[in-house]
Amino acid sequence: MKKLIFNIGVFATLSTLMLFPASCSEDLLDQKPTTEPLVEVFWKNENDAAAALMGAYSSVRPLFDRDYYFDGHGEYTRVRGTSATDGNLRLGDAYHNGNYNPSGYGSSFDKYFRYLYGGVNRTNYVIENTRKLLTTTSNAEVRKRLETIVGEARLLRGMVYFRLISMWGDVPYINKVVNDNDEVASIERTPIAVVKDSIMADFTYAFDKLPEKKPGIGRAGKPAALAFRGKLQLYWASWKRFGWPELEGFTQDDAAAVTAYTNAAADFKAVIDNYGLILFRGGTPGDMDRSGEPDTLPNYYHLFLPAANGDAEFIMNFAHGGTGTSQGEELMRDFSGRSHESSQCWVSPRYEIADRYQLTTTGEFAPKLVPMNPTTNAAARTTINSAVNPLSYANRDYRMKSSIQWDYEMSIGMASLQSTGFVPFIYNTWNQKVAINGVTYTTYNTDGSNSGYVFRKFVRNYAGQGRSDGDFAWPVMRLADVYLMYAEATNAVLGPQADAIDLVNKIRHRGNLPPLTAAMTASPEALFSAIEQERIIELVAEGHRGFDLRRWRALERVWGPPNGNGIQTRDTHGANRDVYYRNTVELTYQQNYIFRIPPGERDRNSNLTQNKPWL
Repeated sequence: MKKLIFNIGVFATLSTLMLFPASCSEDLLDQKPTTEPLVEVFWKNENDAAAALMGAYSSVRPLFDRDYYFDGHGEYTRVRGTSATDGNLRLGDAYHNGNYNPSGYGSSFDKYFRYLYGGVNRTNYVIENTRKLLTTTSNAEVRKRLETIVGEARLLRGMVYFRLISMWGDVPYINKVVNDNDEVASIERTPIAVVKDSIMADFTYAFDKLPEKKPGIGRAGKPAALAFRGKLQLYWASWKRFGWPELEGFTQDDAAAVTAYTNAAADFKAVIDNYGLILFRGGTPGDMDRSGEPDTLPNYYHLFLPAANGDAEFIMNFAHGGTGTSQGEELMRDFSGRSHESSQCWVSPRYEIADRYQLTTTGEFAPKLVPMNPTTNAAARTTINSAVNPLSYANRDYRMKSSIQWDYEMSIGMASLQSTGFVPFIYNTWNQKVAINGVTYTTYNTDGSNSGYVFRKFVRNYAGQGRSDGDFAWPVMRLADVYLMYAEATNAVLGPQADAIDLVNKIRHRGNLPPLTAAMTASPEALFSAIEQERIIELVAEGHRGFDLRRWRALERVWGPPNGNGIQTRDTHGANRDVYYRNTVELTYQQNYIFRIPPGERDRNSNLTQNKPWL
């Protein structure tokens, strides 16, 4: 584990206090750091604890704020690469070199594993030293504030361990500061049930100690602790109900699943009922221009702009500094094209997402779009249901226009922090002059889309900030997600319930969809399909789909059985694109359900066992 612990030291250099010097010489690990105040000098009062907590936030944030890459593990988002760099945590180093395709990714997150443990060590540093401060004061108000700091740090630690078990199952559990490699050189993996209980304890402590209202953007209050505790129990219920045969020693147990679903529902219900939280702009759909016109966009689009950072829907988010801070997010760079501050469009919608957007007139799915190539078919732009006819997208869920752009949809181009005016997206017509209604435009320029669509979600519609200077606070827990998780948990135990259906309908309403039909709520299976549908549309490109497919054991349902035909993706012009899971052997499916323990760590520690599919 020497490399693991060394990387913890490197990881910490981005926070306000380093735990280890950032050197590549191993003998330095045993020396006192010279680049920070010593613990015995620094840890004198609650201000020191608060400063250290901010360091923990700055170390944990980069483990979650590019989770949209993980959407590439699903079937609706293509991640062709990342803007994450090597050696610069602010620029997504933890996500660097990950495989964000729908298959073959389980061996590509060795670096992420190590950096997650960096987050563990940073939070342990705050917890351990703040607890020592607690022993030195009897002042009730000071003690309360220190306990709150411990609560926030334990929430962060719980989030990190939750991510670890979601990917690797059994993982080493460390709940103290590691000062020397020898302390963990022979550590074994801890059974997932034990780690889960420790995470539960962290979330429960956080709930007990945190304030009802979060102190500010990027911080956490009681609703966040409850929501994460509920989510942990929902995942546990899913694993227990659907099984996790790739994790050695894990037993399927439906009675345990029912208990976990029930407890998850109770936590989600408390979040929904007890804190006055509401959806952004009351969950109303807002107004929307006709196809092609971008001046008025629905409320769902505005939810993902910096102006919404402080909204109550964001139960917990991670703040970014914006221009001039070296702490900006890179959503513009990752989601938009060259026409938008020379961005790179690393993340784009797949063609298949378009058919998931239902009709506002009926609430049902529209007839499937028909791919047509306008360069070889003169009627492609006017044929009903043609994928390149803008009128084919009429009367769709408002979240469609908010989330993606199809042919002749416009957005604001930007260069050198100035607006270049509207740019229409026309697939395979990059940076070309085009006349629309007598006005000449230059088309959207991107080398990142191979589906016929690009994202509008997360792309700012105003100039003045560079592609890497965003100040949107990335949501790690949204109220809409809590609504859907509550509906899933209650449905799994009790079947369709009126309050759960009402919550799903509230999510649908923001897309201007009518309520679920009777057929959509007629059985647990039908309601689960409706919940899954809303998770696909509501949470697209937020990093949930791959985790959902694994916890539901749905890879075979989505991609077909082992050694089958798999899925051929295509684009709006009818061209075949990527193929996934064709003639894929069962072992690959198993490896996609559980990630590989990094071989480098096992080379240094023979007590670290490997997950079965990777032996």
